[in-house]
Amino acid sequence: MPYIEIQNVTKKFKEDTVLYNINVSMEQGKVYGFCGNNGSGKTVLMKCICGFLPVTQGTIRVNGKVIGKEIDFPEHTGVIIETPGFLTNLSGMRNLEILAALQGKIGKKEIAYAMQKAGLEPSLKKSVSKYSLGMRQRLGIAQAIMEDPKFLILDEPFNGLDKHGVADIRKLLLELKGQGKTIILASHNSEDIRILCDKVYEMDGGRMREL
Repeated sequence: MPYIEIQNVTKKFKEDTVLYNINVSMEQGKVYGFCGNNGSGKTVLMKCICGFLPVTQGTIRVNGKVIGKEIDFPEHTGVIIETPGFLTNLSGMRNLEILAALQGKIGKKEIAYAMQKAGLEPSLKKSVSKYSLGMRQRLGIAQAIMEDPKFLILDEPFNGLDKHGVADIRKLLLELKGQGKTIILASHNSEDIRILCDKVYEMDGGRMREL
C-alpha cells in the first residue's frame, strides 16, 4: 500500500481552480521532489496533504487514513510550510519546549538533539527576534524533526540559508532518508532536487507531471 495516495484531487478557491485532478502515489522511505514556479500549486498541494486545506474533490490518504475524514492531520508528521512562526521574545529552545508540550511526547533532551542536528546551539539565550533568517529556518527544521516523525513535508527548507547551511541541511535530509523517512520536498533549486530526491514532479498551473 502506498504511504501517500492522492486520487483525483482538485482544489478550488471559489471560481479559481488551483489544483487540477492530481493523481500520485508515494512509497514509504523515499524522497519526492515538487518543483515549479510560485503559484504553480506546490504549497497548496502540501497544505492539502497536511489537512490544512480541504480538497474540493478527490481523496488524500496518508498511511491508509483519509485526510479530513478519518484524520485531520497525518500522524507522525513534521512540517515546514511557508515561514515558520515563533514567539519572537523567547529563545529557540523555549519555543520548541512550548510546541513539544502540546503533544507531550518528548523532553529537553530530544529538543536539544534536534536543534544540534539542525545546526543550532540549544543553550543560546538569544531571543528569536534577534535570529537571522537562516537561524529561523534552522529552528523551523528542528521543530519539524524533533519528535522523530516518519513523514516530513518541507516547503522550500533551504530558504534563507547560506551555502554552508544548505550543505548542512542537505546532509541532514540524506541522513533522514537513510533512516527510512518519507519526505516531500519543494525547492526552486534543481540541485537540491537532483541530490536528494528519488522521484521528481513538476507542477505548472495546478497540474502535475513526473519528470
